[in-house]
Amino acid sequence: MPSTTPDATEATSARTAPRPCTVAVLGPGGVGGLLAALLSRAGHRVICLAGDATARSLREGGIRVRSGQFGDFTAEVEADTELREPVDLCVVAVKHTSLDAALDRVPPAMLGADGLVLPLLNGVEHPETLRRHYGDDRVAAGVIRVESTRVAPGVVEHGSPFTEIDLAGAGTDRLTGLAAVLESAGVRSRVAGSETAVLWAKLAFLAPFALLTTRYGVAIGAVRTDHREELLALVDEITAVGRAAGAPLDPDRTLAMYDAFPAGMKSSMQRDAEAGRPLELDAIGGAVLRTAKRHGVPAPTAARLVSELPHV
Repeated sequence: MPSTTPDATEATSARTAPRPCTVAVLGPGGVGGLLAALLSRAGHRVICLAGDATARSLREGGIRVRSGQFGDFTAEVEADTELREPVDLCVVAVKHTSLDAALDRVPPAMLGADGLVLPLLNGVEHPETLRRHYGDDRVAAGVIRVESTRVAPGVVEHGSPFTEIDLAGAGTDRLTGLAAVLESAGVRSRVAGSETAVLWAKLAFLAPFALLTTRYGVAIGAVRTDHREELLALVDEITAVGRAAGAPLDPDRTLAMYDAFPAGMKSSMQRDAEAGRPLELDAIGGAVLRTAKRHGVPAPTAARLVSELPHV
C-alpha cells in the first residue's frame, strides 16, 4: 500500500539503534497488540494497559503474533489496568468510541520528563482531545497503515505485508527520535511537516471505504463496481473538504488505492458493524461533516450515508 502522506521523509536516525525505552500501550488490540509485541521483541520495556481480564491474560501468556511480515512469535509484556510509573512513550490505540474512558488509565503525571503520547486513532479531531488532557507539547499526531486483528486476548493476526506509521506535530527532533524507536521494532516510520496533511491523507482514504462498505454490507470489490458512482462522488466531496482544511489531497491517488485492493477487503467499521460493536461513525463521517460545515463545502453524499448508518 503506497504512502498517502505528501512530503514524508524517512527518519534518518533510524539507521542507528535507539536506547531502550519504556513504552505504555493503551489498548493492546489488533494495532496496539502488534506494536507492543514488536517493541518488546526489539528490547524495549512494554506495559500494556487494559481491563482486568485482558491484563491478566497478557501477564500470564504475553502476546502471540501470527504475521507474514514479521513471522510467528510470542513477546513478553507487562500489563496493568492503570499506568503507575513514568514512561517515555504512550501509544494510544483504542477505538475512538472508548477514548474518553480509556484515558483514565494514563494519568498525565505518569508521562516522563520528555514523555510523548502517540495516538493511532481514526479521524482528525482526537489530537486536540489528547492535548487538552496531557498538554500541547506532549502529543504527536500519527497514522498507521496496517491490517491487524486481535482474535483473542493476547493473540494478534497481522495480515498486511506492511506496517507503516507517519508522524507529525511534536517537533522534528522528538519525532525523529520516536521514528527511530518504531523503526527499531521493524515498523517503517516517516516524519512529515504537516499534521493536517498526515491526518487528512488517511481520513480521505478511510471515510469513503468505511462508509460505503458498512452502509451496504459489502467488501471493497462490490463497492468499486456496484456502487462506483457513489464512491466517486464521496471521494470528490471529501477531497474538497480536506483541501479546504489545508490538506493537499489527490482524488486519483485515492481511487487508485481502492482499485488495487483485494476484492474481499473489508473496512474496520464494517467488521465492527458485523460484530455488533459501536461504530466510529462520529470520528470518521462526523468529522468530515463538521469540517465541511465549518468551511462551507457541500458534502451531500457523505451526509446521506452518515444519516443512514446507526448512531450508537
